[in-house]
Amino acid sequence: MTELPIIIAGGGIGGLAAALGLAQKGFASIVLEKAPELGEIGAGIQLGPNAFHAFDYLGVGDAARGQAVYVEFLRLMDAMTGEEIMHMPLGEAFRERFGNPYAVVHRGDLHGVLLQGCRDSALIELRVKADVTSYDQDGAGVSVTLADGGRVTGRALVGADGLWSAVRRGVVGDDQPRVSGHTTYRSVIPTDRMPEELRWNAATLWAGPRIHIVHYPLSNWKYFNLVATYHNHAPEPVAGQPVSNDEVLKGFTHISETIQQVIRHGTNWKLWVLCDRDPVENWVDGHVTLLGDAAHPMMQYYAQGACMALEDAVCLAHMMERHGGDIARAFPAYNEQRLIRTARVQLGARVIGEHIYHPDGAHARVRNHLMRNLTAEDYYDRFEWLYGGTGLDEGG
Repeated sequence: MTELPIIIAGGGIGGLAAALGLAQKGFASIVLEKAPELGEIGAGIQLGPNAFHAFDYLGVGDAARGQAVYVEFLRLMDAMTGEEIMHMPLGEAFRERFGNPYAVVHRGDLHGVLLQGCRDSALIELRVKADVTSYDQDGAGVSVTLADGGRVTGRALVGADGLWSAVRRGVVGDDQPRVSGHTTYRSVIPTDRMPEELRWNAATLWAGPRIHIVHYPLSNWKYFNLVATYHNHAPEPVAGQPVSNDEVLKGFTHISETIQQVIRHGTNWKLWVLCDRDPVENWVDGHVTLLGDAAHPMMQYYAQGACMALEDAVCLAHMMERHGGDIARAFPAYNEQRLIRTARVQLGARVIGEHIYHPDGAHARVRNHLMRNLTAEDYYDRFEWLYGGTGLDEGG
């Protein structure tokens, strides 16, 4: 069985990163993606320094850096008054502190970097139209069943198949994800349609009562990524549903006209109702484990979903090497190493969503007062546990 590949369910960022990490250590894998072609849905994502630590480990650091836009600040704005609350500089001092930059990138561009890395490796096989629906194992290996009735056998299985993971059902056995009630609307707009006074080289967050808006440049400044979130008690999951401009604007009529005009420039809006899950302690069932959103789906408020999946890939590869490819030791060690850090991000994202992104009245004024009185070094200290991570540290 050791001559068989490790099966990876899911060909997104996490699944491809896992394949690359394993290949770096000499382990063959087969990536099974249910879609008819390998690609990524969505637009921009933010990458902390910890993501670049992972890219270097996976052997795609230079290529990933070539696709990124290096923003100068993380900027927090008051969506009611239009005033800046704070900004954290991301220049030389930040890079020296954390060893790598902070950047934003189009999700498709990043996926393309990982995909090319996988295609360049003789140890990675990529298959599409291969939807993993279940698995069984006999102690020596794992066999997965596909939606079309086909079967694939490997020495182990990594479930990197996202929030609705079929592999997770077998490992954890839990039910539906937790519906947050937060609806997110996403658009990408050409830079020349972005109001000129807001064309900042920054990852900008506008925070207001029950809402927030994020924007930043993408793809060599060809576009701005625009994400508007409204805590409207949405009752059930929705993913990628087209929606009109008028419907988007309904939740944002109470905020500053400055940021309302940005929303008006959005086109081809799509909505998602955000979901996560409570942390669980065990991601391992014999020769099966989980990675990324299949293991620890989280709200977007730390902008760390992709970063955590990349760290998972690093840690999984490291543990496989450390334990000489012994799945029975490597998978539990990986689970133990990643548990506290990822749970901290899951739970922390919920907290800052409530206390930083969406407060109102006196709560918002306290936020503004406290955050305005912190220095850049204060912010660096507070993010040390997160941005200083590599995937090989337990709690951060």
